[in-house]
Amino acid sequence: MAIHPIEYRYGTEEMKFVWSEANRLEKIMMTEAALARAEADIGMIPKEAADIIEASIGSVELNRVKSIEDEINHDMMAIVLAISEKCEDDAGKWVHFGATSNDMLDTATALQLKEAANILEEKMHKLLEVLLIQADKNKKLVCAGRTHGQIGVPTTYGLRFAIWASEVARHIERLEQLRPRLIVGQMTGAVGTQAAFGKEGIEVQRQVMQNLEIGSVDVSNQIIQRDRHAEFVMWMANTVTTLDKIGVEIRSLQRSEIAELEESFRKKQVGSSTMPHKRNPIKSEQICGLARIVRAMVEPQLQNNTLWDERDLTNSSCERIVFPEACVLTDHIIKLATGVIENLRFYPENIRRNLDLLRGLNMGEAVMIELAKRGVGRQEAHELVRSSAMEAHESGKHFKEVLMANTDISKYLSEEDIVNLVDPNMYIGTAVEQVEKVVEKLKIRKDKIKC
Repeated sequence: MAIHPIEYRYGTEEMKFVWSEANRLEKIMMTEAALARAEADIGMIPKEAADIIEASIGSVELNRVKSIEDEINHDMMAIVLAISEKCEDDAGKWVHFGATSNDMLDTATALQLKEAANILEEKMHKLLEVLLIQADKNKKLVCAGRTHGQIGVPTTYGLRFAIWASEVARHIERLEQLRPRLIVGQMTGAVGTQAAFGKEGIEVQRQVMQNLEIGSVDVSNQIIQRDRHAEFVMWMANTVTTLDKIGVEIRSLQRSEIAELEESFRKKQVGSSTMPHKRNPIKSEQICGLARIVRAMVEPQLQNNTLWDERDLTNSSCERIVFPEACVLTDHIIKLATGVIENLRFYPENIRRNLDLLRGLNMGEAVMIELAKRGVGRQEAHELVRSSAMEAHESGKHFKEVLMANTDISKYLSEEDIVNLVDPNMYIGTAVEQVEKVVEKLKIRKDKIKC
């Protein structure tokens, strides 16, 4: 019986598999095999034993491991015994030689995190590509800028997408930077001294991680220190917060009274069970809602680094939930956001309507700056424009009418000047150039990564 929505509603199958019981067992057994191989190469155990251990792990079944765990109440030792059962001769006695449970568990987690990071990075690149396409496509689509929820001077949709693309690119860069700190394993024994491995402990650890193609801790106690994992969880929280922000903006711009864009809406899609006209931004709302859950994982994972002495078990149960949920939901959110952004529908007539909604008042800055350029002091120009704006607001007249009637302003600006100054299309600064620069920069970076 499915209970958690991740089981039936959220998440991709590829990310769910990373954190499945079957994949977890496989990664632990891979680590056991890598340990046996390293110890055999060093001469700590017979080469034949390592060969048998390596060959036997493929026949270990999850059900048998669970059956043993039910008897002995120790998950890692159940795996050790299950592997040993499959080993011929006396090779089973060399399974797990010199290691402690978390040498296997934490190293296996590193292998899972490597797979998860690969999936997330690939999806982030797709998201970035979609944002860059929208930025380039809409770089000249002028719209009302807003601050404090109020219409301000014009901007462009391309600039909005370019800002989001730059933020996503920084997240990709952060993921690349944290990988070497996150994807590391250990073979350090009960309290980190490697005493059970003897003088060969450092070499055992080096060879195991080399066999597994991951990094190695410099030092640790019984576990890999959780600042590494907390950084990754915080990366996920930071990433989904960016998508939360984008989702909030899309939801706002889809409001009936704004209606500049909307999520794609399928032909037979239902918006409401009682209001048939509704076209709700449900995907963006889902992004915003699930982002709250991922952010909520940050504090528990930070606390997983504050363990007693060389370790206790308070992190273990917590991480069985944090790692899968955070990764599955982050992956889901990224995929969902990519689809939403890629399939946005724009309404140019509403975009223009909102640009003109204030009857030119939002172009006050353009008039003020031009007056200052023509010899009026900046502060005096501000007051001239402010008083004209208040008059236009109270009278309901178009801003340009009030400006043209003001003799203090008409001394400096002709009617043609004023008409041009209150045209939103004439006041977008370097928005187009900024977008083109960002698109070019990030496309070049992406091409370099591919190479």
